[in-house]
Amino acid sequence: MAEHKHGEMNIDVQEKTFNGFITWSTRVALFSIAALIFMALVNS
Repeated sequence: MAEHKHGEMNIDVQEKTFNGFITWSTRVALFSIAALIFMALVNS
């Protein structure tokens, strides 16, 4: 069985997926906040 050596695994795909998830989550959160503010201003 091969020995595990810390720091040698290629994680480019995982980093790209994580960055995409964070970007998507941030955009959804900002859109939700903007929609709530818009609804509060329209319904006043």
